[in-house]
Amino acid sequence: MIVVMRSDSKEEEIGSVLDRLKELGLSGHLSQGTERTVIGVVGSTYPELREMLEMMPGVDDVIPISRPYKLSSREFKPYDTVVKVGDVEIGGDRLVVMAGPCAVESEEQLLRTARAVKAAGANVLRGGAFKPSTSPYTFRGLGEEGLKILAEARGQTGLPFITEVMAPQDVELVARYADVLQIGTRNMQNFILLEEAGRSGKPVMLKRGMSATIQEWLLSAEYILSQGNNRLILCERGIRTFETYTRNTMDVSAIPVIKKLSHLPIVADPSHGTGKWYLVAPLALASVAAGADGIIVEVHPSPDQALKDGAQSLTFESFGALMAKLAPVAEAVGRPLPAALEVR
Repeated sequence: MIVVMRSDSKEEEIGSVLDRLKELGLSGHLSQGTERTVIGVVGSTYPELREMLEMMPGVDDVIPISRPYKLSSREFKPYDTVVKVGDVEIGGDRLVVMAGPCAVESEEQLLRTARAVKAAGANVLRGGAFKPSTSPYTFRGLGEEGLKILAEARGQTGLPFITEVMAPQDVELVARYADVLQIGTRNMQNFILLEEAGRSGKPVMLKRGMSATIQEWLLSAEYILSQGNNRLILCERGIRTFETYTRNTMDVSAIPVIKKLSHLPIVADPSHGTGKWYLVAPLALASVAAGADGIIVEVHPSPDQALKDGAQSLTFESFGALMAKLAPVAEAVGRPLPAALEVR
């Protein structure tokens, strides 16, 4: 349930409600907006609790939440969440473009890519230092050395970066370097990792599990939000279906569904969503038209030589062409792209 406070409620009245919930063994999550202040109640609630809270000073209404996910729902927070990463706002009035290689392979490879994607208009750098692989015999990332290279690229270009964290014990290390922690599809239901990432206080991007329903995805989001971290971004990256021509089936319909059900920003990943470089642009355009707050795409200086996911990576030239096509679509839906930037 959610407790809606009166517009003129005092800080001590809000504090009293939070204290009372704690006494009852419940968690109270405060959301203060421009129009109203609400407290989300998480835990085992009961009918009498509603009457008890309604009598407290400053309380305007107590509303049961019908959905199993609470903190991520629009019932809890009707207005959109905007996640700030440096000077970049994800969920704001401009489209965010995250771009870079699937995996950090070398300093030269990453710095070249970082400069190229920034010049084309990207405002967040992506790159994997720790890589999950279906086979244990393929490239699995450079580890901390990759994080250091990403940090160097940020220093040279000014681009904040997002990178994947795969294990709870690695969260502290990755958070020391990264601007955004990415939880990959295989770890969407690694609940211990989700809680640890939530406790880091860093922005987190949660990718949809490859076979996850939207409800399961939002319930996983609850694990991060329940740690007091509301700097959460969702990412639609395609799901597994009976189709084998593409790597995954890009569920563009999930974007407006999430916009209806949740206040969290959503980013689309057409690279993993299709697995084929020539499908990245059309699915990126479709995702933006459907209401995505941003896209995340893989870009590599020589995709044919990439150690990971070369088949779905764009060249510098094809990424520039995508950005040119993206601009009018983003403008048409009221989410213009930032201008291409000078590289330091």
